[in-house]
Amino acid sequence: MHIETRFLYAILAIGALMLTGCAVKKPPETSVVVAEALPETTEVPDDWSAEAEDTGEVDDGWLSSFGDPQLQALAEEALANNLNLRIGAAQVDRAAGLARAAGAALKPAVGFAGDISDTGGDALASGTSYNASLAVSWEVDVWGRVRSQARAGEEAFQATVADFEYARQSLVATTAKTWFLATEVRLQRDLAQEAVETFKGVLEVVEAKEEIGKVTMQDVSLARADVASAEEALRQAQSAYEQTLRSLEVLLGRYPGADLEAANDLIPVPPPVPVGIPSDIIARRPDLRASERRVAAAFYQEQEARLARLPRFNLTAAGGINSGLDDAIGNLAAGIVAPIFSGGALAAQVDIATADQAAAMAAYGLNLLSAFQEVENALANERLFEERQQFLEEVVTENEKALELAQLRYEVGQIDLLSVLQMQARVLGAKASLIRVRDERLAQRVNLHLALGGSFEVAEEEG
Repeated sequence: MHIETRFLYAILAIGALMLTGCAVKKPPETSVVVAEALPETTEVPDDWSAEAEDTGEVDDGWLSSFGDPQLQALAEEALANNLNLRIGAAQVDRAAGLARAAGAALKPAVGFAGDISDTGGDALASGTSYNASLAVSWEVDVWGRVRSQARAGEEAFQATVADFEYARQSLVATTAKTWFLATEVRLQRDLAQEAVETFKGVLEVVEAKEEIGKVTMQDVSLARADVASAEEALRQAQSAYEQTLRSLEVLLGRYPGADLEAANDLIPVPPPVPVGIPSDIIARRPDLRASERRVAAAFYQEQEARLARLPRFNLTAAGGINSGLDDAIGNLAAGIVAPIFSGGALAAQVDIATADQAAAMAAYGLNLLSAFQEVENALANERLFEERQQFLEEVVTENEKALELAQLRYEVGQIDLLSVLQMQARVLGAKASLIRVRDERLAQRVNLHLALGGSFEVAEEEG
């Protein structure tokens, strides 16, 4: 047969196989995935159950809403140096490589082979010969098995990318909450120091009174015991402060030497933020996007397992480097591999892939419900902790008034020292609780932003 004729037949054969190839099925749309992942009795409401002051569209750039330049700098440092984030970046690179490897099967494989042999001969004539050849092989993806494999790899890669984005969001949120916690613990330490000074002042007064016989040694012992207790509480507060700073430094990629210094006071909680509607978070949250991409990857893997039971078509061509086109085309061959009996291995792979797909769907449903729960909890805590702060501010004010009256009554001998010390303990406890709830309000605001899926970065405007 003439070379041009054989070449034409080869092209026609390849084209026919490609044109008759089956289309790869697409994974279900997001709305279908949500419906299949959740139980039939579960309905996603149009609005949040917890009360929200602003149901407008969720904003990005939540980090700047706190108006704390030092927090902004710490977040940038964490993003640049956090080692867990570096692990996540490496996992993204690995997933990209796996996706490329899965897609490589769609392209022809070209190999090179060569050898050098000594055929003998005298010293004046070379007896060495050189042989080299190229081999090309390609599986024609008639049924879509290879395309399903490639798309499964791409979906897995996109899931890893979304995981990394959620890791960035979580890192900034954790940095912010740890920074607020460090400030709270510093305030608690300062309050403990204030308690030491207060009880030392009481002790001086009591000792002076005891010298002139106005009080007994019992009052002196009580005052000394409270000083010792306050000193012990101060040591605990200092230890907690240093441990919190070390935790923050590790997040930043620094050596944990407790060299950072927290802010002098907690910032006010920013005004209420728009929270959107429940269905918004399905597209906004990177962790939910990652979970959906894993559903798609499992879908393609199940499709690949089913198509693996069908025949495979392979085209191969081989020829020497010095051979002409006629020889290369002459070595063109088509092959078919059809599984007949595999001992149930192929059917088992289908069962495994089907189970993996069901697990991925269930995991998506669980992640979705957990995401809704996080938003509902954060919204409920917004109002709860605001009301708690208002009550605790009143508790502090009234206890301070009561302490002043108790001190006056003690001075004139109407009450004993124990009553005064109890009032002082009430004031200190109320102040400590107030500091704690102020920190919790800031942490809950960060939790709300993370749950809503709002990015800490300001979205760049398209030009």
